[in-house]
Amino acid sequence: MEEAIIIEKGVIIVAVFAITMLFAMYCTLAERKIAAWIQDRRGPNRAGPGGILQPLADGLKLFAKEEFMPNTPNTFLFVFGPFISMTMALMTSAVIPWGDTLEIGGRKVVLQAADINVAMLYVFAVLSVSVYGVMIGGWASNNKYSLISAMRVASQMISYEIAMGLSIVAILMMHSSMSLREIAAGQHEMHWNIFYQPLGFFIFLICSFAETNRTPFDLAECEQELIGGYHTEYSSMRMGFFLFAEYAAMFISSTLLAVLYLGAYNYPGMTWAAENWGENIANIIGIAVLFGKICFFIFLYMWVRWTIPRFRYDQLMNLGWKTLIPLAILNIVVTAVVLLLNR
Repeated sequence: MEEAIIIEKGVIIVAVFAITMLFAMYCTLAERKIAAWIQDRRGPNRAGPGGILQPLADGLKLFAKEEFMPNTPNTFLFVFGPFISMTMALMTSAVIPWGDTLEIGGRKVVLQAADINVAMLYVFAVLSVSVYGVMIGGWASNNKYSLISAMRVASQMISYEIAMGLSIVAILMMHSSMSLREIAAGQHEMHWNIFYQPLGFFIFLICSFAETNRTPFDLAECEQELIGGYHTEYSSMRMGFFLFAEYAAMFISSTLLAVLYLGAYNYPGMTWAAENWGENIANIIGIAVLFGKICFFIFLYMWVRWTIPRFRYDQLMNLGWKTLIPLAILNIVVTAVVLLLNR
């Protein structure tokens, strides 16, 4: 029995890792295609049909490039920085429910690597550690532009993590649980949290852009000021790890948005599908629905990047501290009052 559970969880972990890496890889192609569409041009179209092999060509190019090491006394930390960023970006996926359950060989297989009752605390703990990869890499580069970029990343993430955490409190109050599986199950059919927490969703969405350093919050990689930002001195696969970590974080944050606010794997008519087509078919459709929601948010990230200019740094800080945090606190108070009146 225990061996079956270990094998089952091992398969889920490998599958989630492979899907995350695949999404991160093809997000680079999607971003370039969407940018081309917005700018009325074709984009990558020579490596395979429609440019489908372009991410493989880019990965091969990064892997084959020569490694350059800057003149730094912190060689170990310089090498270790990208590893931290990549690892932390992938670790968040362990507590995400990717579907309900599937009956395979007479066993109910839960489509989640680890169902822990403090999943939200785990997510925020991992997010807090991920900033160290950028900080260490920027500081160890022995480059003033990289150091300034690393300081920007640290201050930006600290500022927006507070508002992001406060926006989640209202959902935890509604569901009386920190387990992502219970939060997902509580949104059955169309009881999605976005209808009850539109302000919380809006705050979490803005903070997700800031946490992933996406436009208009990409001051850490502001090319006009900081060349390439914290990875200016990086080359080959070390730079590739930083780039992959950004797209992996974008995929995971899109998944969290879908799970917390858009009902996760739930969809209208799910009960009818389970009664008429069987639970396995209904839950497989639920997995496809979840990935459809994830793709929508990834498209939103890319659409915003090519339509909205970046903030000035004072605007970025003012938005985080003077606007989003007060709104998140107000949202908590309103939610508490509504829950108290409905008791």
